[in-house]
Amino acid sequence: MTPVSPGRGPTAPAARPRTSAPHRRPAHFARPTGADRPLPGTVTLLVIAKEPVPGRVKTRLTPPYTPEQAARLAEASLADTLRTGLRIPARRRVLALAGRPGPWLPTGWEVVPQGTGGLDERIATALTGCSGPTLLLGMDTPQITPELLAPATAPGAGAPDAAWFGPARDGGFWALGLGEPDPELVRGVPMSTPDTGAAQRRRLVEAGLRVRDLPELEDMDTVAEADRIAARVAPDSRFAEAWGHTLPGAPAAGAPRADPGEVGGG
Repeated sequence: MTPVSPGRGPTAPAARPRTSAPHRRPAHFARPTGADRPLPGTVTLLVIAKEPVPGRVKTRLTPPYTPEQAARLAEASLADTLRTGLRIPARRRVLALAGRPGPWLPTGWEVVPQGTGGLDERIATALTGCSGPTLLLGMDTPQITPELLAPATAPGAGAPDAAWFGPARDGGFWALGLGEPDPELVRGVPMSTPDTGAAQRRRLVEAGLRVRDLPELEDMDTVAEADRIAARVAPDSRFAEAWGHTLPGAPAAGAPRADPGEVGGG
């Protein structure tokens, strides 16, 4: 993911209809058990994602990956993100989805349709459906953990003038926490550029918010990034399994991997 000078822009579009309860899943979908059961908390977790359809997601991975392989990595990354979200204390979990939910969706998430327009407009539309402390995440950082996000989700972390910012290594951002989810804090920010993160953080500061930073992470857009992320996720994660079966000769899930600083280098 990757806001403009402070001030108010045009009136935010009306939020699209939302389901009033978590998405109903067919009986054959796996249900969370034990540690995967949703933990109560004070923030709204908001994930913005695309349905992992071959040819429509992670197109920068092809080639060398096939569209099907790229979609499997995207699905695994999204599934791990949503499953981790169940272990993050939250009062509400919302998936703003472009497309339809699939077997990768765990119970406990409310699905709402994404808005239209550029990514900044789609994020802004998703924010209009939230209230109180809100933490926005993407679908490209399966290496996140509850511990990593604990500072932004702890009780008291979401004061009205508070903001949390997670910078991405490529110049974008992977997390955006707002005490008050004002869509104008995002609308108009140029997305998917090397300066997106800097522009978004500057918008928060110029709006008078107290901005605190989360650790820098790598998000998955290229093969080299996918390799480095695979070196960091849990060996039993969906992403590790998908990555281990992506290319001929790739190590199986859980096998020793190269040092993250060297994988995909050159």
